[in-house]
Amino acid sequence: MTTLLGRMLAPLFAVLLLCDSAAAQGKVTIAVGGGACLCYLPTVLAKQLGEFDKAGVSVDLVDLKGGSDALKAVLGGSADVVSGYFDHCVNLAAKKQDLQSFVVYDRYPGLVLVVSPKHTDEIKSVKDLAGKKVGVSAPGSSTDFFLKFMLKKAGLDPAGTSVIGVGLGATAVAAMEQGQIDAAVMLDPAVTVLQGNYKDLRILSDTRTQHDTQAVFNGDYPGGALYSTTAWIASHEKEVQALTVAILNTLNWIHSHTPEEIMAKMPVEAVGKNKEQYLAALKNTIPMYSLDGRMDPKGADAVLAVFSESSPEIAKANIDVTKTWTNKYVEQAGKTMGTNAK
Repeated sequence: MTTLLGRMLAPLFAVLLLCDSAAAQGKVTIAVGGGACLCYLPTVLAKQLGEFDKAGVSVDLVDLKGGSDALKAVLGGSADVVSGYFDHCVNLAAKKQDLQSFVVYDRYPGLVLVVSPKHTDEIKSVKDLAGKKVGVSAPGSSTDFFLKFMLKKAGLDPAGTSVIGVGLGATAVAAMEQGQIDAAVMLDPAVTVLQGNYKDLRILSDTRTQHDTQAVFNGDYPGGALYSTTAWIASHEKEVQALTVAILNTLNWIHSHTPEEIMAKMPVEAVGKNKEQYLAALKNTIPMYSLDGRMDPKGADAVLAVFSESSPEIAKANIDVTKTWTNKYVEQAGKTMGTNAK
């Protein structure tokens, strides 16, 4: 009788154990500023590899067309964390909104200012963008920030250039090929796709390598990171730690596998139809990914300096940039993981 009762109750106990396990695993929604962009690959790959689950956090990825849209999702409460560019944390600090990055996965921003193939003859420098239509992923995104910085650096008034939201992937490539815009700030794989199709493609500025990044910004300049409001981070430290561990394990996986192996793990829709172009873009991008997830304080300072130069509002805000990032969770992960995240 006892044995029979045990057999009858066993499935119920199994269900209860599963429920307990799910309850123990925190649930987090991450808004991604364009999942097909290689700059966000570590976040998407972490999901593909099951690293979030292994770290003890259940993650839903919401794919949006730009970093500004991902930020709006978090500020509006429909997402918990942004997978986007750190510079938003600095920009919002001027508006008294407390955001903080907790793990950096891009050492360089990877932003590229490219001339439309149909306008190569007429646009030969940034100065030639005066009065032109320039594409960005979405107005208010990091691509937009970069455009305004480059225009100011060239002595132009950013208000004299029309900014058009074209997304980051196939829509951006199509807008460039059709001449709907005169130029665009793009990211890989879109840039490499255009370079493959147009050998004389004109690039006005490139931040895909350390050398080029330092030439543009006079120093290192961090790109993609996971960030959220300081209030959410403070009340979800367990989840933040788990997310950090998942990203660090993914970065370690990236740097210990071939580009071909990485591509094989990515969603089919992210890779697209032309695997050769995606692979070429991935090879260009891998050096951009962080080795240890840490924020370089000098890089954060550089972001503030760039924004202060191009925005009077930020220059006057007396921002304490050290409050816009933390290495606390990366350092804690290094102690338990035995990795180079120290």
